[in-house]
Amino acid sequence: MSNILAIVGRPNVGKSTLFNRLIGERKAIVDSQSGVTRDRHYGTSEWNGIKFSVIDTGGYVIDSEDVFQAEIAKQVHLAIEEADVILFMMDLIEGLNPMDEDMASILRKCKKPVIVACNKMDTPAKYYDTGEFYSLGLGELFPISSMTGSGTGELLDEIVKHFNVNDAPEEITLPRFAVVGRPNVGKSSIVNAFLGTDRNIVTPVAGTTRDSIYTRYNNFGFDFYLVDTAGVRKKAKVEEDIEFYSVMRSIRTIENSDVCIVMMDATQGIESQDLNIFALAQRNYKGIVIVVNKWDLIEKTPNTHLRYKELIQKRIAPFTDVPIIFTSVINKMRIYNVIETAVNVYNNRIKKIPTSKLNEVLLPILKETPPPMYKGKTVKIKYITQLKTEYPIFVFFCNLPQYVKDPYKRFVENRLRELFDFSGVPIIISFREK
Repeated sequence: MSNILAIVGRPNVGKSTLFNRLIGERKAIVDSQSGVTRDRHYGTSEWNGIKFSVIDTGGYVIDSEDVFQAEIAKQVHLAIEEADVILFMMDLIEGLNPMDEDMASILRKCKKPVIVACNKMDTPAKYYDTGEFYSLGLGELFPISSMTGSGTGELLDEIVKHFNVNDAPEEITLPRFAVVGRPNVGKSSIVNAFLGTDRNIVTPVAGTTRDSIYTRYNNFGFDFYLVDTAGVRKKAKVEEDIEFYSVMRSIRTIENSDVCIVMMDATQGIESQDLNIFALAQRNYKGIVIVVNKWDLIEKTPNTHLRYKELIQKRIAPFTDVPIIFTSVINKMRIYNVIETAVNVYNNRIKKIPTSKLNEVLLPILKETPPPMYKGKTVKIKYITQLKTEYPIFVFFCNLPQYVKDPYKRFVENRLRELFDFSGVPIIISFREK
């Protein structure tokens, strides 16, 4: 059992600010608008040599008409179930609130250690305002300022008392598969379908996911991180500050991933923003799997999927060696196929072809079909090698690299793909002088 701390409380009491302080990075989005954090958010912290995981949760509200609040409440209950210690945060400036009392009544039934923090103690004089919070009957209170860090040392001393010193979270380097796409194409739904649980909040409202959320998938012999991201919109449509940061975080997630599962909405066709997301993954040399979701809503003839596939390939050309899978998340159609394909693409991306095999197989083909003569001069390719990089880069040593043009590079790339299977992976072809 690992050491897990869940931070809970009503909206806008400073949970995400403390979360960011504990993990030492701005991972959770912080804003004065309440309800910014919607999903459970994970990070790792350390205090007095004891490592532990931290879960940041959405603000808990009972009987709200907000479409998100029922989902947030479910996420809070899941976090409490997962945690070993619960940190209940309240706002010292606003004082005791009926929502705090609702939360306290839930936590009193909890059989896990509950530690209470009164946040926003920005001056020592406010310490005397903590009295009313003792009426909740949850024991000792820790006045803190998550913004400045005041009082957090004493709080952490108390938290780690309840953790096992030997239960540090493992530092594991696993492949990262990012689920990306425009808002409301089914990204969170497909992640939940993979996991078989409501790990991420799903509602019909576009833009529900505002942070990139990492979840480990360890089933059927596969082991990797799944990353659900906020939908990437056009800049002109990004009006809220929060959404701007969400989009930036999605872009960073693409940059930090190994494979991008690019989701599209079958009912809307392939749009310019889909192409922008695809191009962003390609420019960063990530493995790519295209998933066309909501396929159950399309009227079909025997060749509908072939025509749709051809349309996508035409729009993403010249890089067309990309798996395209037609799914219905709601009907669990071809969901497992997406995982299998993403793993294959990841393996293609890290594949290393021995130099001897490259030269043995590819050099005869290139000698038979050499680069066209340029200014009366013949280009002779002598030797081929693959560099030891995280994505495939092939170097072709020759006498006149400046005379090798793009059409021939595409010919060479196509031969490489046919011979060694680099489906879903951008390749760099470089000609250098020997």
